[in-house]
Amino acid sequence: MKRSLLTTMLLGAAMLTQAQTVGKVVNPVDYVNPLMGSASKPSLSNGNTYPAIALPWGMNTWTPQTGPNGDGWAYTYDADKIRGFKQTHQPSPWMNDYGVFSIMPVTGKMKFTENDRASWFSHKAEIAKPYYYSVYLADHDVTTEITPTERAAQFRFTFPKADSSFIVIDGQDRGSYIKVIPGQNKIVGYTQRYTRGKMTNFKNYFVIYSDKPFTFNKTWSTTASGRGRDRKEVNRLAGRDTLELTADHVGAVVGFKTRQGEIVNLKVASSFISLEQAELNLKREIGNSSFNTTMTNGRNIWNKALSKIQVEGGSVDQTRTFYSCLYRMLFFPNKLYEYDANNKIVHYSPYNGKVEPGYMFGGTGFWDTFRALYPFLNLMYPSINKEMQEGLANDFKEGGWLPEWSSPGYSNIMIGNNSAVVVSDAYMKGMRNYSINTLWDAVTHGANGEGPEGTGRTGVKYYNELGYVPYDVKINENAARTLEYAFDDFAIYQLGKALGKPASEIEIYKTRSMNYKKLFDPQTGLMRGKNQNGSWSTPFNPLKWGDAFTEGNSWHYSWSVLHDINGLANLMGGKKAFVNKLDSVFMIPPIFDDSYYGGVIHEIREMQIMNMGNYAHGNQPIQHMIYLYNHGAQPWKAQYWVREAMNRLYKPTPDGYCGDEDNGQTSAWYIFSSLGFYSVTPTVDQYVIGAPLFKKATLNLENGKKVVINAANNSDANRYIKSMTVNGKPYDLNWLSHSGLQKGAVINFNMAPVPNKTRGIKDSSLPYSLSLEK
Repeated sequence: MKRSLLTTMLLGAAMLTQAQTVGKVVNPVDYVNPLMGSASKPSLSNGNTYPAIALPWGMNTWTPQTGPNGDGWAYTYDADKIRGFKQTHQPSPWMNDYGVFSIMPVTGKMKFTENDRASWFSHKAEIAKPYYYSVYLADHDVTTEITPTERAAQFRFTFPKADSSFIVIDGQDRGSYIKVIPGQNKIVGYTQRYTRGKMTNFKNYFVIYSDKPFTFNKTWSTTASGRGRDRKEVNRLAGRDTLELTADHVGAVVGFKTRQGEIVNLKVASSFISLEQAELNLKREIGNSSFNTTMTNGRNIWNKALSKIQVEGGSVDQTRTFYSCLYRMLFFPNKLYEYDANNKIVHYSPYNGKVEPGYMFGGTGFWDTFRALYPFLNLMYPSINKEMQEGLANDFKEGGWLPEWSSPGYSNIMIGNNSAVVVSDAYMKGMRNYSINTLWDAVTHGANGEGPEGTGRTGVKYYNELGYVPYDVKINENAARTLEYAFDDFAIYQLGKALGKPASEIEIYKTRSMNYKKLFDPQTGLMRGKNQNGSWSTPFNPLKWGDAFTEGNSWHYSWSVLHDINGLANLMGGKKAFVNKLDSVFMIPPIFDDSYYGGVIHEIREMQIMNMGNYAHGNQPIQHMIYLYNHGAQPWKAQYWVREAMNRLYKPTPDGYCGDEDNGQTSAWYIFSSLGFYSVTPTVDQYVIGAPLFKKATLNLENGKKVVINAANNSDANRYIKSMTVNGKPYDLNWLSHSGLQKGAVINFNMAPVPNKTRGIKDSSLPYSLSLEK
């Protein structure tokens, strides 16, 4: 009886927790879990994130480092030792890091190498907030706390009673410099480490001040010989009076006696320009402020940024997931610019190695983020994207091309010419008073040339002459490139129209945007690689990953006609056949052909284990697919599958994503979808409707207007739209306009447990397609 009673009580408590809903959120930052997605590894990504302790779009981010120096997986949730606390600029583990150095407290025997100084820790003694991090380092009996600004940070170490307490600075390899200045309780240095592209004069300069005088001062260096498993490292402390050192890998150790519970504070700042600029950044952003003041300021900044959207009526987990995703989105791309002594905006240019005026951003891949991250910035944070657009103009002026992956300069990763979409969507969504004519020159230049490090268009000569990149000319992922270039051409056409460019100049881009048709195979009803002579590539397996496609198969990429879904549906045999094809993605078992890669890549494994057929939400090419049911006049299926994806694939936990988070893009899908709509076709004034997740959401737009989204009877069962009104009027369209939302709106959804198969089925209700444009 006692066991039965206890079981009943536990089940009741669990059900109560699940049923608990969150009312109005006053401090959204308290719902953020920076560890969401951190339980990842190269073979399986649950996000591939790390706890980013930083401010929105900040130049610098801080994170505890569990992985070895140089490892892209800097922090993994299942690790049990911390090697240091590093300043990072890493957008993803696959891109790795640049401008990195680390700080680590040590007690007892002086240990400065990353393995020797590492300490056991537990998540039970760890606190991770966007604006604050704390952890207890068991081996050293030290609690470390960090709080950031945009270009600086404060550290607070609580030491035990010890005759030998130390702080280790690690400048990392590939060129570093260190200098200890005991009379000023100061350490300065720089790191030259970067991973991608080619840069000249690159240095990340840092300054560190301690509020406790040093009684011990040493510099150290590591030299290495050999490669791979044969690599051997020799670690040396420098001579007694050597307090300044330059080598491949240098660092410093400073020390002192400490009382039990004694707190030692560090103030740290950096600059890509100079040590003097780093000092200026420190003075401007921290100055005489206390640790608690910086922490409170950071908390307020995060609350203000996250409060742009207020959600109500979801479960605790849904609310946590929402704000954790929104937090992750607000890092990309990050600021590279600084303010000089005259308060002018300046930046180190990764393109020419000089200090230049104006804005600069880095750390984003447009193949991922053009889809939803940038459209979301245009909706909710347009002023920062206006800065980003000026930064893109500077990219072009200083490097001759727009980046497709910036980390921080050109990086030859992924495909497409999607910078054109990022530029076009900003202007089409209302950005004005920036260097748009320079950007027009940039996108047209990129569309007709092949630049360095993956800029412009690989295979552009074939594409412009044949209308596609051929399969048999040794250009990998050719079909995917063709489909992306076609949409990029549409984006350029849209921008040209908006700028009033003559038809003689822009019609070519409209024509090329229809190149997707050249790769549609009527026999299979899917996209397929095509040879230079016009024949299809053979053999063809639509389940084969890679080859003609990018990190996906034909079933994933065949929907990449974002601008003309009606035209695609007609190729597939009409709306009914189109919808049947969409259904098939979920019905085909998660089988695959991995022969192109010679093994199962993590993206394949992530699709396989999610139990949603061949739907691969963990990667970007298919993330818009669910919304295409609206174009096929069966919007209720979008409503069902959007909710399924949110419920199944996102959790506010260390394994909370279903693949790479990818610079805010996978988070942006969740945020858009939670609100009830999504940007299927960037550069078009429409968002395609799904179904809202919360009972109420309020969008506080930058122009002072509000968009209030009500779904009072929303629940897990009531996931279908029975009816809806916009500003009090019945609404039968499957899309909402960006321009309409910018005027402010009240949108009421009446949700039901069964689909309404009469709503949103008229031709006039369907979203935009270029072939329907009049």
